[in-house]
Amino acid sequence: MHTFRTQLPDEVEQRLKNNESFDILDVREIDEWVSGHIPVAKHIPLGELPERYNELDRSKEIVIVCHSGGRSALACEFLAQAGFNVVNMLGGMSCWRGEVEFGE
Repeated sequence: MHTFRTQLPDEVEQRLKNNESFDILDVREIDEWVSGHIPVAKHIPLGELPERYNELDRSKEIVIVCHSGGRSALACEFLAQAGFNVVNMLGGMSCWRGEVEFGE
């Protein structure tokens, strides 16, 4: 098992406000994404990750987001194994109080 760090949504939001350099990957399904996502996030549903992870930037830390933290933990495990530096956002979008964008 590969290890990865975790951060709370408030910590991730603060990092965004501090203009820290990292990417956010949302692994929820399209209907969940459309109903509200973090504006700077990239969207790749968990089921598509094995085919699409090469779209991600290996040189940056990636914070992984889902609804509550379960699917993002699976994504973190997969990406950590593939050599990415990943962080699981605990609580996911259900705990996110920052800015949200709607639609695709």
